Amino acid sequence: MDKLDTIFTMQKSLNDEITALRHLEDVTPDQWQQKLTLAMLSEMAEALEGTDFKWWKNKKPKDPDYLKEEIVDMLHFLVSMALRAGMDAEELYARYLAKNKENFDRQHGKSKKPGYDASEANEA
Repeated sequence: MDKLDTIFTMQKSLNDEITALRHLEDVTPDQWQQKLTLAMLSEMAEALEGTDFKWWKNKKPKDPDYLKEEIVDMLHFLVSMALRAGMDAEELYARYLAKNKENFDRQHGKSKKPGYDASEANEA
Protein backbone atom coordinates (compact mmCIF):
# COMPACT_ATOMS: atom_id res chain seq x y z
CA MET A 1 0.00 0.00 0.00
CA ASP A 2 1.46 3.35 -0.97
CA LYS A 3 1.26 6.56 1.05
CA LEU A 4 -1.76 7.97 -0.78
CA ASP A 5 -3.65 4.69 -0.33
CA THR A 6 -2.78 4.79 3.37
CA ILE A 7 -4.08 8.36 3.68
CA PHE A 8 -7.35 7.39 1.97
CA THR A 9 -7.78 4.31 4.20
CA MET A 10 -7.10 6.29 7.36
CA GLN A 11 -9.41 9.13 6.31
CA LYS A 12 -12.25 6.72 5.50
CA SER A 13 -11.87 5.21 8.95
CA LEU A 14 -12.00 8.65 10.59
CA ASN A 15 -14.98 9.70 8.46
CA ASP A 16 -16.86 6.51 9.40
CA GLU A 17 -16.09 7.07 13.08
CA ILE A 18 -17.26 10.70 13.03
CA THR A 19 -20.41 9.80 11.07
CA ALA A 20 -21.34 7.13 13.61
CA LEU A 21 -20.41 9.08 16.76
CA ARG A 22 -22.21 12.23 15.62
CA HIS A 23 -25.20 10.45 14.05
CA LEU A 24 -24.66 11.92 10.58
CA GLU A 25 -25.96 8.93 8.63
CA ASP A 26 -28.77 10.98 7.04
CA VAL A 27 -26.54 13.69 5.55
CA THR A 28 -26.98 13.59 1.78
CA PRO A 29 -24.01 13.40 -0.61
CA ASP A 30 -24.69 16.97 -1.74
CA GLN A 31 -24.82 18.18 1.87
CA TRP A 32 -21.54 16.39 2.60
CA GLN A 33 -19.82 18.17 -0.29
CA GLN A 34 -21.17 21.50 0.94
CA LYS A 35 -20.03 20.80 4.51
CA LEU A 36 -16.59 19.64 3.37
CA THR A 37 -16.14 22.62 1.06
CA LEU A 38 -16.98 24.99 3.92
CA ALA A 39 -14.60 23.12 6.21
CA MET A 40 -11.86 23.37 3.58
CA LEU A 41 -12.48 27.11 3.22
CA SER A 42 -12.23 27.48 6.99
CA GLU A 43 -8.89 25.64 7.05
CA MET A 44 -7.64 27.76 4.14
CA ALA A 45 -8.50 30.90 6.09
CA GLU A 46 -6.62 29.51 9.08
CA ALA A 47 -3.62 28.80 6.84
CA LEU A 48 -3.76 32.38 5.61
CA GLU A 49 -3.57 33.54 9.22
CA GLY A 50 -0.21 31.74 9.40
CA THR A 51 1.21 34.19 6.86
CA ASP A 52 1.77 37.95 6.84
CA PHE A 53 -0.93 38.76 4.31
CA LYS A 54 -2.19 41.85 6.16
CA TRP A 55 -0.09 44.56 4.56
CA TRP A 56 -1.81 47.17 6.71
CA LYS A 57 -0.46 45.67 9.97
CA ASN A 58 2.99 45.34 11.48
CA LYS A 59 4.83 42.13 10.69
CA LYS A 60 4.35 39.31 13.16
CA PRO A 61 6.52 36.28 13.82
CA LYS A 62 5.52 33.28 11.75
CA ASP A 63 5.08 29.78 13.13
CA PRO A 64 5.95 27.33 10.33
CA ASP A 65 4.40 24.45 12.28
CA TYR A 66 1.06 26.29 12.42
CA LEU A 67 0.95 26.58 8.63
CA LYS A 68 1.97 22.94 8.20
CA GLU A 69 -0.81 21.80 10.55
CA GLU A 70 -3.37 23.77 8.55
CA ILE A 71 -2.11 22.20 5.33
CA VAL A 72 -2.63 18.76 6.88
CA ASP A 73 -6.14 19.79 7.96
CA MET A 74 -6.88 20.82 4.36
CA LEU A 75 -5.65 17.42 3.18
CA HIS A 76 -8.06 15.71 5.58
CA PHE A 77 -10.99 17.57 4.06
CA LEU A 78 -9.75 17.19 0.48
CA VAL A 79 -9.48 13.42 0.86
CA SER A 80 -12.90 13.36 2.53
CA MET A 81 -14.33 15.24 -0.45
CA ALA A 82 -12.75 12.74 -2.84
CA LEU A 83 -14.09 9.79 -0.84
CA ARG A 84 -17.59 11.27 -0.69
CA ALA A 85 -17.43 11.83 -4.48
CA GLY A 86 -16.68 8.13 -4.93
CA MET A 87 -12.99 8.53 -5.70
CA ASP A 88 -10.24 6.32 -4.36
CA ALA A 89 -6.52 7.08 -4.21
CA GLU A 90 -5.91 5.50 -7.62
CA GLU A 91 -8.55 7.62 -9.36
CA LEU A 92 -7.38 10.82 -7.65
CA TYR A 93 -3.82 10.07 -8.72
CA ALA A 94 -4.85 9.34 -12.33
CA ARG A 95 -6.94 12.50 -12.54
CA TYR A 96 -4.10 14.51 -11.02
CA LEU A 97 -1.67 13.20 -13.66
CA ALA A 98 -4.06 14.08 -16.49
CA LYS A 99 -4.78 17.57 -15.13
CA ASN A 100 -1.09 18.23 -14.45
CA LYS A 101 -0.27 17.38 -18.07
CA GLU A 102 -3.09 19.65 -19.27
CA ASN A 103 -1.82 22.49 -17.06
CA PHE A 104 1.66 22.19 -18.56
CA ASP A 105 0.18 22.01 -22.06
CA ARG A 106 -1.82 25.18 -21.39
CA GLN A 107 1.29 27.08 -20.37
CA HIS A 108 3.04 26.05 -23.57
CA GLY A 109 0.15 26.70 -25.97
CA LYS A 110 -0.45 22.99 -26.59
CA SER A 111 -3.97 22.94 -25.17
CA LYS A 112 -7.24 23.44 -27.00
CA LYS A 113 -8.24 25.85 -24.23
CA PRO A 114 -7.10 29.38 -25.12
CA GLY A 115 -5.78 32.10 -22.86
CA TYR A 116 -3.02 30.29 -20.99
CA ASP A 117 -0.01 30.31 -23.37
CA ALA A 118 2.79 31.93 -21.37
CA SER A 119 4.58 33.05 -24.52
CA GLU A 120 1.59 35.31 -25.28
CA ALA A 121 1.49 36.88 -21.80
CA ASN A 122 3.42 40.02 -22.69
CA GLU A 123 1.79 40.56 -26.07
CA ALA A 124 -1.38 42.17 -24.74
